[in-house]
Amino acid sequence: MIDLVNISIPNAALTALLGYLVVFLGLVLLMVVVMIQGKIMAAKKTAEPVAAPAPVETAPVKREGPKATGSAGELKLYDTDPKDAAMIMAIVADAAGKPLNELRFLSIREIKEEEKK
Repeated sequence: MIDLVNISIPNAALTALLGYLVVFLGLVLLMVVVMIQGKIMAAKKTAEPVAAPAPVETAPVKREGPKATGSAGELKLYDTDPKDAAMIMAIVADAAGKPLNELRFLSIREIKEEEKK
């Protein structure tokens, strides 16, 4: 039986070396498994081409008059994210049936729940 309290330096070095070797081999094995799975997934991705969706036919949008050019002035945002403001402007333009560059927005302000009451 090995005395682990009074272990000699060569035995301690051998024990540490075997421990490092086990951990290192485990990491190498894990790396090999991950690389194999990556190659399998890449092969599946290239082997199964996704069919393109059928084109959707839409009615052409009729625009009356010439398109406006340039900017319609500055837009002031109050407590509104620019992405949200762009979405709101696109929705309004679609509902009005006009191109966005023919509309003029002066300001957009978020109405909070406390302000509604």
